Amino acid sequence: MTTVTVSPKYQIVIPKEVRQALGIKVGEKLDAIPYRGHIALVPVRSIKNARGFVKGIDTDIVREPDRV
Repeated sequence: MTTVTVSPKYQIVIPKEVRQALGIKVGEKLDAIPYRGHIALVPVRSIKNARGFVKGIDTDIVREPDRV
């Protein structure tokens, strides 16, 4: 685990190992989401990049009779 320090301007530096592991690039935008006492940094992806990301998903699900 790597520890970071918050600057007087409330900024942090994402460690190199973390950036490389997650493929974070210069200029990439991240959403900062507070979650149960933590901060989740989630990459913002364009809708164009999301095209086809569920291709091949199993859509065979059991439905309740009144929902068909």
